[in-house]
Amino acid sequence: MVTTIRVSIATRARLAALKSSRRESYDTVLNKLLTLIPARDDEGLYTDTFRTGLLSARLDLLAGRTLDHRELRTQVRVLG
Repeated sequence: MVTTIRVSIATRARLAALKSSRRESYDTVLNKLLTLIPARDDEGLYTDTFRTGLLSARLDLLAGRTLDHRELRTQVRVLG
């Protein structure tokens, strides 16, 4: 089964830059990217919710949306 998805021109260009060859499909590129999100560890399979949270946390880390230990302790003291 095949379906159509809508992406912006900029997103399409970014995906195209990740192709290994001109003939590689976008489906293959997207599946390669999806394999970067782990599906399991030694204790078993991850839920989809956990995998989504893991991806969000990694994106936050890359974007610099983090707190160092000192800032976290300060926030915990204020809340506690």
